[in-house]
Amino acid sequence: MSRRRLDPAAQRRGQMLASRLTQARRASGRSAEVVARSAGISVETVRSIEKGRTSTPEFFTVAALATELGLSLDELYTAVRQPPRSDLHAHDDPSVGTSG
Repeated sequence: MSRRRLDPAAQRRGQMLASRLTQARRASGRSAEVVARSAGISVETVRSIEKGRTSTPEFFTVAALATELGLSLDELYTAVRQPPRSDLHAHDDPSVGTSG
């Protein structure tokens, strides 16, 4: 079975996830190998995510990496779902037009 091609928004989220995880790993001063071993996943998986080749990694893989890097899943979700400022439109914001 082949994977469906991701839409541009999903591709962008994958790139943002890759960027945030790579940034956190580098800030920790650890190599991909060390983080992978500590998180219990393969270094190939870490590299694939960081290079954006895996735009939609499995939840438990992301959770393991987030835990190992001291990131909360809420923080990652917020970082990944934020579109670039130039892409913001009122119709894209689910909070527009709702009372809260």
